[in-house]
Amino acid sequence: MNLPADVQNIINVLESNGHEAYAVGGCVRDCILGKVPHDWDITTSALPEQVKALFQRTFDTGIEHGTVTVLMQGVGYEVTTYRVDGKYEDGRHPKEVTFTASLEEDLKRRDFTINAMAYNDSRGLVDLFGGKEDLDNGIIRAVGNPRERFTEDALRMLRALRFSAQLGFEIEADTYQAIKDLAPTLERISAERIQVEMVKLVTSDHPERIRDVYLTGLTNVFFPEFNAMMECDQINKHHMYTVGEHTIVSMGLVPNDKVVRLSMLLHDIAKPVCKTTDENGQNHFKMHPVKGAEMARAVLRRLKFDNDTTDRVANLVKNHDDRPEINERNVRRMIIRVGKDNFDDLISVKKADTLAQSMYHREEKLAYIDELEKAYKAIIEAGDCLRIKDLKINGKDLIDMGLPQGQQIGQVLGTLFEEVIDNPSLNDREYLLKRAKEIIAQ
Repeated sequence: MNLPADVQNIINVLESNGHEAYAVGGCVRDCILGKVPHDWDITTSALPEQVKALFQRTFDTGIEHGTVTVLMQGVGYEVTTYRVDGKYEDGRHPKEVTFTASLEEDLKRRDFTINAMAYNDSRGLVDLFGGKEDLDNGIIRAVGNPRERFTEDALRMLRALRFSAQLGFEIEADTYQAIKDLAPTLERISAERIQVEMVKLVTSDHPERIRDVYLTGLTNVFFPEFNAMMECDQINKHHMYTVGEHTIVSMGLVPNDKVVRLSMLLHDIAKPVCKTTDENGQNHFKMHPVKGAEMARAVLRRLKFDNDTTDRVANLVKNHDDRPEINERNVRRMIIRVGKDNFDDLISVKKADTLAQSMYHREEKLAYIDELEKAYKAIIEAGDCLRIKDLKINGKDLIDMGLPQGQQIGQVLGTLFEEVIDNPSLNDREYLLKRAKEIIAQ
């Protein structure tokens, strides 16, 4: 294993001053997997004060938990003293930590075997719990007793499923059962921490592992709408899956972009509440995109997503089933409604939605989407006016005509914009100035 020069330097400094030091955790796991670690963590027998005394540039990251960040050439490396966690009274944080001189004690407190390995050049790989074997076999296994690990920090249950999605690994049977048994305790975890793990799972190479979040009972705690989707049949010629299974299949058919994956996860969220059944036993889901946008917004707010992500996802959910007759006017209005920057995402959502349905009229549906995409690209290439600010006149021009600042300026520009949407050739400065005078005079 080749350690970066700065990491090797930190370890050398600590060792040459009588301390133990190792690269530890996810960086060791990633190296064994042949991946480039995002960051490097170092564990040491040295106390925080001793670490600070040995390096010129440090700052206290979490010194109460033994962590000091050492700066090397502008890059920060977390150096943490071997520790034993005290009792977890809230299912999230240890009440206290005790520093120890034992690497084994430090590794015993970690979540999964694949994250409980340490390495330095002098001792090589320290693997006390079979992490390397679990990596080779594609297994996620808790260190020691899984019930103890998950009782200490309930978020570890969701992390297990997230790692299984990112790595394509299976969860060891006792670890999986412990997640099912302790799933209700996830309610102790903040929405922000749940959001981080869910985004990593949803944007992984195996978004279908969201199914295990449901099967273990975790969604019941923070995403009960998904349970309703998994349990909602779609008995009609357009579908061959439940709403939930259709959603899972569709997620695997779009790029692993956060907004697009979340849009697929939520695009049919309102189907269970919009479901009706006709006299022939066929299901219908009228107005589910509109209701879905409202419900998607509520879920994303509950999980503390930022406003931009929330707005973009709700927009795609609302418009995912929109199928106007394709002509330039309709498509221009659709681009304006969805947003030019979001239209490629909408095309991805529509294709995935279609491919996760039954074969009924699939070729015709896909041909429609292709035609819509071609019309969209032609409009963009032509440089058609798609925003009020693309008009050849602006508010200053209207003020120069004598129109006072205020609401009427927006109304006049809005009227001109509507006319230009229908006929892009009208986006001519001389015409718009003349037309604005007519509107003002009315």
